[in-house]
Formats: sequence, C-alpha cells, structure tokens
Amino acid sequence: MSNPFFKFAGVSLLASMASFNVMAASSNDFVDAATEAGIAEVVTSNLAMEKSQDAGIKTFAQQMVTDHTKANQKLGDIARSLDISVPDDAALTDKVKKMILEWRDESFDKSYVNNQVDAHEKAVELFRKEAASSDKAELKAFASDALPTLEHHLEQAKALQAKHGK
Repeated sequence: MSNPFFKFAGVSLLASMASFNVMAASSNDFVDAATEAGIAEVVTSNLAMEKSQDAGIKTFAQQMVTDHTKANQKLGDIARSLDISVPDDAALTDKVKKMILEWRDESFDKSYVNNQVDAHEKAVELFRKEAASSDKAELKAFASDALPTLEHHLEQAKALQAKHGK
C-alpha cells in the first residue's frame, strides 16, 4: 500500500507552485501561482471539514475556505481589470480532487496540517516578493493587504502542526 503522505505531497506541490513561479516575477506568474495555491487551499480545506474529527482543524479549515475564497475572488477581479488571464477554477479543482482521491483517513489530519504549514510558508514568500517588487500597483496592494492574513494562517497552521503533525 502506498504512503498517503506522498499522495498528499501532490497537493502540497500544487499549493506550492508559487515558490517555483516566484523566480519569473511577472504579474501573470503571480496571478497564476496565487490562484493555483488559493484554489488548492479551498479544495483541501473543504475536504478537511468533511474528513477531520478534530474541532480545531475543522475551524481552521473553515477559515481557510472563507479567507481564500474571498482572496481568490478579489485577485480574479484585479487580474481581469489588468487584462491578465486567470487560471480556470474548474480545471484546477479537478486536478486537486484527482490527487486527493486516495488519501487514507487515519493520516488525514497529520497530512493536512503539514501541508498547510508548507503551503503557507510558500504563499507568504510569494506575497512578500510581490508586495515588494510588483510592477502593477493593484497587485502590489493586493499582496500587501493579504500578507498579514497569510502570516496569521501560517501561525495557526504551525500551532496545529505542533499538535497533529510532523
């Protein structure tokens, strides 16, 4: 039987694409990476609300769905106003869902919180870079505004990881 953590790593990779796209540093790359990571957050967190038995994880997951849905909508609006294409939500959602079909329940909480720490570390890095160096004022402001929330998510994820992860 294969290790469910490695299957979860596929989602972590999707949520962490931001770290690879940071190098190119274009507005389109930021929009793509942030959208991909945000969609992965929503999909995995919806699953956490269904599968986890831990109240703390469920509360955190609900916050991730709410915050990342709102951020994804705002980023999409900004991108469209700048004539930057936005990745297809449905295609990305399907990609994430296919990767998580084989998770085993007994390791779900551990895999989820470890992924949340990894994904949020990379998102903070991506948003810090965009806030510091974007050539588009709207994206720079979006990244600056979102950064404190992402940093707070990272702190919360690390607290959950101390209890359930590693």
